[in-house]
Amino acid sequence: MVDFKMPEEVKEVIAALDRFIELEIAPLQKKYEKQLENERHFYDEDGVYSKEIQEAIREVRIRSAKAGFYNMFGEPELGGTGDQFGPVAVALIHEALKKKHGVDPLVAEIFPPGLFTGGLTPALLGMQEEVKEEILPEIASGETVLCFALSEPDAGSDVWSMKTRAVKDGDHWILNGTKQWITNAHYAQYGIVFAVTDPELAEKKKGGITCFLVPFDGKTCVATSTIPYLGEIGSRIGIIALENARVHEKYIIGDLHEGFGKALHGVDIGRVVMAANCVGAAQWALDKAIDYANERKTFGVTIGNHQAVQIMLADSAMDIYAARNMLLHCAWKMENQKKLPIKEISMIKAYCTEMAQRVVDRCMQIHGGMGLTNELKLEKVWRWARTMRIPDGTTEIQKRTIARRLLQGDRSFQ
Repeated sequence: MVDFKMPEEVKEVIAALDRFIELEIAPLQKKYEKQLENERHFYDEDGVYSKEIQEAIREVRIRSAKAGFYNMFGEPELGGTGDQFGPVAVALIHEALKKKHGVDPLVAEIFPPGLFTGGLTPALLGMQEEVKEEILPEIASGETVLCFALSEPDAGSDVWSMKTRAVKDGDHWILNGTKQWITNAHYAQYGIVFAVTDPELAEKKKGGITCFLVPFDGKTCVATSTIPYLGEIGSRIGIIALENARVHEKYIIGDLHEGFGKALHGVDIGRVVMAANCVGAAQWALDKAIDYANERKTFGVTIGNHQAVQIMLADSAMDIYAARNMLLHCAWKMENQKKLPIKEISMIKAYCTEMAQRVVDRCMQIHGGMGLTNELKLEKVWRWARTMRIPDGTTEIQKRTIARRLLQGDRSFQ
């Protein structure tokens, strides 16, 4: 039987996170209010986070790690407690944070961002033991930041079009290429970088891609620029240039020529995290719209009495209800069935991300002109929701996966 009742231990975690945010993050929000509320101070002239924002984010990471949240969803082998939290718990916790706090830039740093999984990426399980001992403690403490460097200018969803190459040179590999759309590019000390090591295998789509842990040395591996988007004057996304980057073979993650599996390792739970964030953010926006509809008056009555507003509220509620139950049912299947529900995982990624933008857009409309201002933060959430439809597999890629599964005989919706 599917039971979506929130377990007591999950309630306790959410309550503990609320206390952590109140005691540890709220003072930082107040201290850096100027930078957090104004993009001109949030970014520097190069579109990179200002020094103050970088310091605030670093503080959140370290405090979160000390409190036991930063690595909470990580694999036990990486120092996390992920075995205590299945996909349903992961979904409920991420949903709760976004529902209460929206898209808050500091709250978002409680768990490692930019690695899709909402925790220490499982790709790190493939590191050699001596490398784990060397760098894992500083990663787990929040002192060291990673980035996941898979995408390229001509290789997004089509990984096999990758141009970055690695050539063997004794006990080292020499990497050359460009990575684009890389979250944390300017703030990472190491990149989890994918490169073609056997062009013949890669051309046949039978392997030939290897995963490397590459240090940002400021010379051969460098973040060259940020990529501002959706009207912002900066972003946390950038471009990485690899020019004769020399990496010892001990820093290969996983097996030689078998890095494509590492690229997908953790993507399933990552899509649960993304879907849960969208469900939570949609509820955050709807709560604001409901409150406004009960307060704002036009033509002598509150706007909640107008049928046009009621329809937008109802449509949003139906969207959220459908998305939330789809998400939780998929997470339940991941926990309780031996076979991974590939079709359903693609469904929640596609549906929940599309749903979030629809709902936030309606909520902005209900607020009228106020919805377009920065004051209510609705437009920031709208921009965030729009970005969720692209990374980790676009809506169109997810629909292709769903259709293929159907055509292969996966017709179950139970």
